[in-house]
Amino acid sequence: MENALGIWGPQALMMAITASFTVLGMVMLLAAMLMKRRWKPTYSVEFVFVGIMLVLAWVGDSTSTKTYTAYQANLNAEERMVSGNYEGEGEAAFDRVFTVIAFQWGFGFINEEDEISRNALVVKPGETVLLKVLSNDVIHGFNVPVAQITAEIDPDDKRELWIRVPDEPGKYLIQCVNYCGVGHTQMKAWLVVDAGEEVNDGENS
Repeated sequence: MENALGIWGPQALMMAITASFTVLGMVMLLAAMLMKRRWKPTYSVEFVFVGIMLVLAWVGDSTSTKTYTAYQANLNAEERMVSGNYEGEGEAAFDRVFTVIAFQWGFGFINEEDEISRNALVVKPGETVLLKVLSNDVIHGFNVPVAQITAEIDPDDKRELWIRVPDEPGKYLIQCVNYCGVGHTQMKAWLVVDAGEEVNDGENS
């Protein structure tokens, strides 16, 4: 299953582009200082540069809008609860039960068969899921925007939360919202809603 801590993604792409333009700018500045004859770019070069900047701005805005929209998504159209805190032993009331291990910088999801999936919680549409969230190092946040739930997890502590899975198949963001070190911005996972009859939660995917 997809590893949300992979080095590629929208954030990594924008950082790579920013770093590339920074290096390019420094090289051009150095060249301008050392060249005997001043280079004057043509209008076409300037138009291409401005076009690239506009495209980058559009990509950044689109990515931010998508994330913001996920935060604002309302699954309460029928006034049904989609998440909440949970205390008790009634695991049988839920379709699925997962133990969630939060660590620097990712999430591990362990299902009822003790199969572990790194950074991907694979479930079926409409299921109610109990999540037993643990941290094995520092304070982490556990946020599922589409389920409108956020929890803070202290080291060696456990929080029990439940969510109702969206009816529409797809990938929904899970993220840490407490700063937990240099890799915090990449501490993300996916709630993978799979409409197939068989759902494989293990790492073999």
